Amino acid sequence: MAKIFADVDVDVPVRVAYDQWTQFERFPEFLDFVESIEQVDDTHTHWVVEIGGATREFDAVITEQHPDERVAWNSTGGDENHAGVVTFHKLDDSTTRVAVQLDWQPTGLLEQAGAVFGVDDHAIKKDLQNFKRFIEERGTETGAWRGDVEA
Repeated sequence: MAKIFADVDVDVPVRVAYDQWTQFERFPEFLDFVESIEQVDDTHTHWVVEIGGATREFDAVITEQHPDERVAWNSTGGDENHAGVVTFHKLDDSTTRVAVQLDWQPTGLLEQAGAVFGVDDHAIKKDLQNFKRFIEERGTETGAWRGDVEA
């Protein structure tokens, strides 16, 4: 299983960064590999992504979520096998560190080679920079879900 860790400091308060991250259907605006996400209910999503030129679909369930702290998930079916967590760290009143840990199972030769050469790691770091630009340019979140999901 491939493991990725990346983080970025964003110049918005932790609540703004967290609230924006809970707006899954907006992910295609800053995550390059995401084509669409449908929020099925509070803890279930359906994703369509493009990886290595191939379109993949999968479902995911939020396994833990605590406002201004973390969102964790697992894929539950479809073309991708992965799990991850994003955490939010208040650096000061107007700066937040967003950290992503992603464990995924590359399938096929292209994905396996990409993981070996760090293409996946580079993609996640680039998408975090996209998130930074997105939220800093807006200065505020597009919405929020403040519910709590226990592990």
